[in-house]
Amino acid sequence: MDGLIPSFSVDHNRIVPGIFTSRVDDVGGNKVTTYDIRMLRPNKEPAVDVAAMHSLEHVIATFLRNDPDWKDEIIYWGPMGCLTGFYLILKGNLPPKDIYDLILRAFKSVADAENVPGASAVNCGNYLMHNLAMAKWYAERFVEYLVSNADNPEMYEYPKTTRLVTEKGQNFYDS
Repeated sequence: MDGLIPSFSVDHNRIVPGIFTSRVDDVGGNKVTTYDIRMLRPNKEPAVDVAAMHSLEHVIATFLRNDPDWKDEIIYWGPMGCLTGFYLILKGNLPPKDIYDLILRAFKSVADAENVPGASAVNCGNYLMHNLAMAKWYAERFVEYLVSNADNPEMYEYPKTTRLVTEKGQNFYDS
């Protein structure tokens, strides 16, 4: 393989929780942006509990798809495989700061959830794997972080890794 995909060029040892632009794609002449909604510091904090992550996915997806100002812009909301955050895909190409209020409101909405939407055998592929109480704990923790770091530029811009490039132009990756 010649090189890493852009999301693997982010320095995961230096990234902080925040809202980042992961990639911008042109789909049929329209911009589509994937945002990295990073709740935890990778490789420094334990991953989000799987059942809590699943509940956060359901509650926040429901919030986003019903938000009157944003519902038509939402393409996808889902967890990262590493369980340190979520991906949000939106129509358009807004800077991360421009979706701060949406993300803040989405995570705040978890506190008001009385149940997990779609947590039934008919609606969910693993309906027994939910933990709303833990989801509320993680959401509250992330809300507190977002509020106290709203003006921190590190919360909106990925730290990039630097790679040695050989004389022949090949990238060097140590293992």
